[in-house]
Amino acid sequence: QVQLVESGGGLVQTGGSLRLSCAASGFTVDEYAIGWFRQAPGKEREEVSCISASDGTTYYADSVKGRFTISRDNAKNTVYLQMNSLKPEDSAVYYCAISTVDGDSWLPLGSWGQGTQVTVAS
Repeated sequence: QVQLVESGGGLVQTGGSLRLSCAASGFTVDEYAIGWFRQAPGKEREEVSCISASDGTTYYADSVKGRFTISRDNAKNTVYLQMNSLKPEDSAVYYCAISTVDGDSWLPLGSWGQGTQVTVAS
């Protein structure tokens, strides 16, 4: 059974850091592109970052470029999102999903997990 489980969220002060994890089961994380998405209250879900399957090319939304880093550990079958210099506008529920890359953007495939809450206090 294909499953992704997010963890690592929490409450952090502005300028702080968090590392989110996306643990995969039922497949290996280098088989598919894995994307991170987020949704804040009252807003639509938006792209955050993605790592491609083939060569590990990384993609970032303009709002997080230079602050967030996506990576994967094939041995742990996990994709990470290192988030630095966090801002209150980064507060959201963060989700990971198997994705398909389309140019410089990425689209989620399949169902969503429970997500992990990130709250950045001002």
